[in-house]
Amino acid sequence: MTQVNLPVSVRALTAGDLPRCEWAGSSTHLDYVRRALVRAEHGEVAYLAVCPPSDLPVAIGGVDFAAKAGVGTVWQLVVHPALRSCGLGTHLVRACETAVTERGLPQAELSVEHGNVRAHRWYRRLGYVDVGERTEEWDVETADSATARHRTVCTVMRKDL
Repeated sequence: MTQVNLPVSVRALTAGDLPRCEWAGSSTHLDYVRRALVRAEHGEVAYLAVCPPSDLPVAIGGVDFAAKAGVGTVWQLVVHPALRSCGLGTHLVRACETAVTERGLPQAELSVEHGNVRAHRWYRRLGYVDVGERTEEWDVETADSATARHRTVCTVMRKDL
């Protein structure tokens, strides 16, 4: 196997990027992203894209500065399925953490579903610690393209920056 190393950059995700981000999730999820980009225009959110030289997003996610006072809430992280486990997610999380510190906040927080053991371990490796749990819910698209409410218990994790 030949290894190819490509430089990546991080920039703000734009509404114009969304048609090229269908890999990131269902149309329901992309609607959440679209709404987050509107909030980004008001400074409530930083929504980022990791891009190779083609400038096409291969990992996206954001920081919500309004979700909880005193912390930046990292959320909606997703890496292109064909490029997972290549370090792009770590690069994205680090960029989100930089956005938090640039905002003058001392901590980043995120939540991970209880059943997502792999992500939980990864966040621990990145320095996040469990600080509690909470029930979260959001709309999901069903197999027949309807919308249903997904409700789950998540572990809340935090990192001092």
